[in-house]
Amino acid sequence: MRFAPKAIVAVSIMLALSTPMQSFAQDLKPFADTSRLVSIGGSLTEIIYALGEEKRLVARDQTATFPEAALALPDVGYMRALAPEGVLSVTPTALLVIEGSGPPEALDVLSHAGVDYQTVSEGFSHEGILAKVRAVGQALGVPDKSEALAAQLDTALKAVEARTAAIPERKKVLFILSTQGGKIQASGTDTAANGIIELAGALNAVTDYSGYEALTEEAIIAANPDVILMMDRGGDHGGTDAELLAHPAIALTNAGKAHAIIRLDGAYLLGFGPRTASAVGELVDALYGKAL
Repeated sequence: MRFAPKAIVAVSIMLALSTPMQSFAQDLKPFADTSRLVSIGGSLTEIIYALGEEKRLVARDQTATFPEAALALPDVGYMRALAPEGVLSVTPTALLVIEGSGPPEALDVLSHAGVDYQTVSEGFSHEGILAKVRAVGQALGVPDKSEALAAQLDTALKAVEARTAAIPERKKVLFILSTQGGKIQASGTDTAANGIIELAGALNAVTDYSGYEALTEEAIIAANPDVILMMDRGGDHGGTDAELLAHPAIALTNAGKAHAIIRLDGAYLLGFGPRTASAVGELVDALYGKAL
C-alpha cells in the first residue's frame, strides 16, 4: 500500500490512535528539567502550545502538524518507530510521549542515556481529553495552567454535546481509513474514529470488532451506514468520492445512495486534544445541520 507524504502522516495519526485509555486518572511527576523538551504525539504538542509552554520544546515527532509554528521544530521521526540517535541529536532534558510510542527498546535506550521520559495515556472521550491535558500540566509543572485549559475544554465539549442530547434518530456512520485496491478498511470500536463519532451524537455502523479491519461487501451492506466519514488527504491516494461511491457495496448503502461523505483533516478530527470540541461541532454540523 502506497501513500503520498501527507497520507503517511494521516495514516500514522490513525494507527497511533487505536488503543483506548483504560483509566482516566493519570499521575505524572514534574520533570526535573524541561528546558529542552521533546514531545512525541501530535496532541501532546498541541496541548503544550495551548498551555503557552512551547518555549520548552526543542523537537517534535512526525504526527505533530499543528499549530503551524510546530513545523519549524526538528522532526525526530514517527512516534512508533523512534530511533534513539534521532532523539538524542537534539540533546533533550525530558521526553514526553503519548501511549503507544516506541518501540520500547528505543525508549529503554533513551532512559539509560539519562533522558527522563514519561508516558501520557490516551483516551478517546471527553474525559480522556481532560485527563491528558492535566497530565501534561503535571509533567511540565504548570498544574494551574492545565486546570484552566481543562475547564475551558470541558465547557466547550459540554456545549457541543448538548446540541446532540435530544436527537431522536442518531445517524449511523462508517469511518473508512482506506480504500486501496478496492478494499474498505474501516473502524470498529476502541478507536479515535469511534470516539469522535460518539461525541458527535452518532452511532458507529460497525461494532462487532475492535480496531481497524477490512470489511467484506456483505459486511458493508449489512452495516448500511447513513454517512461515510473519512480523513481529508488533500487529493492524494485516499481515493475520490466518485471512486468510493462506485464501490458495489457502498452504492447499496444509505450513504452511497445519498452521496453522504464527510471528509475532515485527520489530526483535527482524531487528535483528541485542544481542537476536539471544534472538530466535533463541525462534524455535528455536517451530520445534522447547523440549526441543531
